[in-house]
Amino acid sequence: MGIGGVGAVMEGISASVAVLDALDLEDAVLASGAHGGTDVDVLQRRYELRLERLDVVKRLEGQLAAVKAHDVADAVEIQHAMLAPDAPVHERTYAEMAAVEEIAGILTISSPAAGALVDQSRRVCTLPPVMDVLAAGEMSWQHARIVADETEGLTPAGAAGLVAHFFDPEAPSPARGAAPGELVPSRFRAKVRAWRERHHPESIEKRHAKGVADRRMEYAPDRDSMAWLSLYLPGDTASAIWNRTTATARGLQSPDETRTLTQLRPDIAASLLLGAGTAGGETDANTAELGKVPTPRADVLVTVPVFALLGVTDEPAELDGYGPIPASMARKLVADGADSFYRVLVDPRDGAPLEIGRTRYRLTETIKQWIRMRDRKCTFPGCSNHTPDNDTDHGTAWEHGGSTGITNLAQLCPKHHRLKHNSHWTPDAATPNEPPGWTSPTGRHYKPEHPTPEPTHWPPSTLPDTGARPTVESTLPHATTPPELIAAPQPSGRPDQVHDLGSQELEDLHWHQILAGMPAWPDPPPEEPPGNTMLDPDQVPAEDPLWEAFYSTPFLLPPDPQQDASLLS
Repeated sequence: MGIGGVGAVMEGISASVAVLDALDLEDAVLASGAHGGTDVDVLQRRYELRLERLDVVKRLEGQLAAVKAHDVADAVEIQHAMLAPDAPVHERTYAEMAAVEEIAGILTISSPAAGALVDQSRRVCTLPPVMDVLAAGEMSWQHARIVADETEGLTPAGAAGLVAHFFDPEAPSPARGAAPGELVPSRFRAKVRAWRERHHPESIEKRHAKGVADRRMEYAPDRDSMAWLSLYLPGDTASAIWNRTTATARGLQSPDETRTLTQLRPDIAASLLLGAGTAGGETDANTAELGKVPTPRADVLVTVPVFALLGVTDEPAELDGYGPIPASMARKLVADGADSFYRVLVDPRDGAPLEIGRTRYRLTETIKQWIRMRDRKCTFPGCSNHTPDNDTDHGTAWEHGGSTGITNLAQLCPKHHRLKHNSHWTPDAATPNEPPGWTSPTGRHYKPEHPTPEPTHWPPSTLPDTGARPTVESTLPHATTPPELIAAPQPSGRPDQVHDLGSQELEDLHWHQILAGMPAWPDPPPEEPPGNTMLDPDQVPAEDPLWEAFYSTPFLLPPDPQQDASLLS
């Protein structure tokens, strides 16, 4: 906003205060019993008034944060303006330090906190779309600070691209789903960071190498004879530790187990690190029992672009429950025997999931993996619980006619799974590629948090300066296209989706050419032998004992042809 007034913001603040006054007056009338009507549920309306006031207060806090950021940035700018144009550097440095200390004293915060506030305010004020949304009260200062943090280190063009993606609906590829202010800050940071990792001027491979060199363990005593122990590790290692302790904790839970999942995780970690002994005050016998508990499998999806899997680009992959990881880490996870990790290929044309690694043929398992890939976490508004902990829930219950299709299924953590079945929180219908939104008991609607797929990076040699489409010769010199692929529909691992060659003939032809250069694997054996002896699963009730017999039958899988195959031709 520069040096000057904040008139528009102040008008918005005045309007918000006026709304608060009106809501307070209505509440006072209801409390006095003078509402003059018998058809008003007084308690329900007073409850709704509290929620409405909270909504206005949230907007007001954002508006005040915009004024605060503007004044902090302007105060330092004005301090510099009072100096002579040719003032030496040390005078400008001390003038800014003096202003920072004054701001710290007024706001009763530390000098480092005031310095950070000045830096963040300056950055936010240089991003007009972010400042406009904050000034309108449509997001919090936490959201604005996330943008300031995540644009640090980006080029001006990169920062402008990030801001346009999340704050400009007219941008070429805007973020979908919930607006920034409708996401809890941690989820907004995850989406912003994922975008940043793909567009950072320095590759994630180089930045990861620097981070690995800084790995460490830290110990910090706390009160009440407790302490904190933390590990700074590569993301895949930390994710594997978390998933294993969570899965083991799930296996230990029973009617006789009094510890919560949160308590079991550190007890299990301590037992694994210390070996024999006690964990969390439990007895030696109880700790010994830990080794007898079968650890449930903690399957993790690794979403990796095709070209990154082939090793011809360094585009980041996505580790389920963590976020962006280097392509080299993804290739290692899916190729070096990490059998609890399942690769998910993505289409280089639009970034959409294309195929899940062939490891199981049970339809229910395929659907579960697809739901995990689509939702990534608990779909309840604001929840960040990742998929290893979550249940696959029917939006419309089976007994009420709900189908077991992907549009009626969604991820829910145990807490919100129970809440859904014991309250009036209601999910929307999902789609094959989008999780459901939710409606609260008071009628407020919360949009889903969508993943934001983008076209993947193509190898530089495939994009000539003329802008022509990549050719098979420039992409994979030895690849050829079988004639039958030109006339046949494009195979896809996406449920309920088949690409239309009539509308995308050139793109699909090129995509088949790319697939021709990838390692081949045999088709799975037919799931239905010839004849009319098979039952339609949709016609078999859930309580039929046939299902128990079906799930207890072992599935014999063919050897993975990629196990010993090189990823690069």
